[in-house]
Amino acid sequence: TISNDGATIMKLLSIVHPAAKTLTDIARSQDSEVGDGTTTVVLLASEFLKEAKPFVEDGVPVQAIIAAYRTAADLAISWVNKLAVSIGEGSTDAEKRAMLEKCAGTSLNSKLVNHEKEFFASMIVEAVLTLDQRTLDHRDIGFKKVQGGHLRESFLVDGVAFKKTFSYAGFEQQPKSFEQP
Repeated sequence: TISNDGATIMKLLSIVHPAAKTLTDIARSQDSEVGDGTTTVVLLASEFLKEAKPFVEDGVPVQAIIAAYRTAADLAISWVNKLAVSIGEGSTDAEKRAMLEKCAGTSLNSKLVNHEKEFFASMIVEAVLTLDQRTLDHRDIGFKKVQGGHLRESFLVDGVAFKKTFSYAGFEQQPKSFEQP
């Protein structure tokens, strides 16, 4: 198999070492939850393990190392929150949309669609803005993959889309679209 996808490579490896198995579990979890960043999380976790190894060899309790990593994570999160840019109050709708499209475009940099990221970033923002703004439940956005065609032929359906795979007797007489159901 030839692939540049970290998740695919991790699935194909036959791993025996417990720490390496943990790294593949991290990669699988990242792939199932986010769908990207598997190589990044494996490299980051590997670095954490490499940096912790001398402390373990010196007899520092593993619980102390874990506590230190948790403290570091809390500090990192607080710095990210301090550096965060708010797109809420005082921004026009156009400014908010532009910022959201930049964020969506950044997240598409490592995807196969990165050469069409402006097109998809706009579509993503449009889809997110159709969600209930109080809950923002991403599970309300579905993706239907259809083979063939060009990336630019992709479009957003505001509503429910079904892939027509069968018909039945009387199908021709049924309404094909609904206005204000």
